[in-house]
Amino acid sequence: MPSSRMRTETERMSETASQPPFFKQVNRYFDRAAAHLDLPPGLLGQIKTCNSVYHVSFPVKRDDGTIDVVHGWRAHHSQHRLPVKGGFRLTMHASEDEVTALAALMTYKCALVNVPYGGAKGAIRIEKSDYSEAELERIIRRYTFELMQKNCIGPGLDVPGPDMGVGAKEIAWMLDTYTAIARAEINAEACVTGKPIELGGVRGRVEATGRGVFFGVRETVNDAETMKELGLSTGLDGKAVVVQGLGNVGYYASTFMAEEGARIVGIIEREGAIFDPAGLDVAEVRAHREAGGSILELEAETKLEPSRAIEGLEWPCDILVPAAIENVIRAENAARIQAKIIAEGANGPTTADAANVLNERGILQLPDMYLNAGGVTVSYFEWVKNLSHVRFGRMQRRFEASQSRGLMDAVEGLVGQTFPRGTYEDIAVGASEEDLVNSGLEETMVIALQEMNELARREGVDLRTAAFMNAIGKVAVAYSERGIFP
Repeated sequence: MPSSRMRTETERMSETASQPPFFKQVNRYFDRAAAHLDLPPGLLGQIKTCNSVYHVSFPVKRDDGTIDVVHGWRAHHSQHRLPVKGGFRLTMHASEDEVTALAALMTYKCALVNVPYGGAKGAIRIEKSDYSEAELERIIRRYTFELMQKNCIGPGLDVPGPDMGVGAKEIAWMLDTYTAIARAEINAEACVTGKPIELGGVRGRVEATGRGVFFGVRETVNDAETMKELGLSTGLDGKAVVVQGLGNVGYYASTFMAEEGARIVGIIEREGAIFDPAGLDVAEVRAHREAGGSILELEAETKLEPSRAIEGLEWPCDILVPAAIENVIRAENAARIQAKIIAEGANGPTTADAANVLNERGILQLPDMYLNAGGVTVSYFEWVKNLSHVRFGRMQRRFEASQSRGLMDAVEGLVGQTFPRGTYEDIAVGASEEDLVNSGLEETMVIALQEMNELARREGVDLRTAAFMNAIGKVAVAYSERGIFP
């Protein structure tokens, strides 16, 4: 039988009744940006509209022999480019509105960072911890089968990936189901991304979204003009950071920032929140939680119980990183936010009303559709790797290493001195797959921020509006080039 932790539809709707629809929030951002663009209303309407949403329901036999009916969704927001791309999540908060909004953000995100996909998103409404691993496998495999029946998965159609509650293991089940049915399809492993390395995954994917957040924040704080406007010094060194969520995004983003000298002063999680101006050891906190402990058991100057954990967003800091769920920064708490920079690692953490308040207060918002684009960027690299059937670096790594050694030998001959052996080992090497992936991700994030900053300063708008303007313009060009709109 379903556990007592599982909520009914009525309970779920009651909890979310006071929240503005997520898709409506996204479209408010869209409308604000569209007002600055000279595009036909019909074209803007097509870009804004979700092309299709598929709702599936199916029975799952529990280990004790009882039956649960499970609901899932897959939304295709825009098919201006194929395949469409977006993760799928396991959460009891799943709904048609949520997947539609997230699919829309994927459309704009991919366009913004020049990844050639349309936007999609999926979800299965379950509480993951209520199911055994065997039950979860049956759910994922059946969901995959349902997507295949609706033509909603395939290397050239729709490429799902990991999201909340979904990791490499779940993606491997999805891949295995697809390849068992789509027999003899040579590009079958490109039907999903976020796979284990042994099944065609790419090195660097696990850290990708958090690393992308880091690159975006690093480039922002290194911009002297931006930091002068905020009254901050340049660079991450010494910056105080509060992070909400220690999943892959929050953990790796805060870890990379700490390596650059930032102090992680606050951590907010579902079981509570802790704050210490001297700094917290993120690795220690994560290890303690993974061992079954609570962050409230750790030493900290300030602790908040679960019912008040959200108040941690209001702690004093230079950079606030909401990297958990949507709609956590709302009109009612936006006025109390003390950060100078909000780095949106999660999807949709800030409502449109809250964004207005933050803009009026001069708080810089690095929008989610830019800042968490690292995941889809590296997923794109994985997809390209699968289609080419060649590991990145395999063709050129030893050639590059040979060139480096030859250059160093020539320099030694000119100066009459020999490099230490350690120098050879550090320099005379070719780029590995992970090196190339991280380099490509860094280039993507740097260029996208430059485009956003240039547009924002030229048009006198905030970064979020600039991001939407940039993305909408690129999608409009794609439609026009296909002859759909003049």
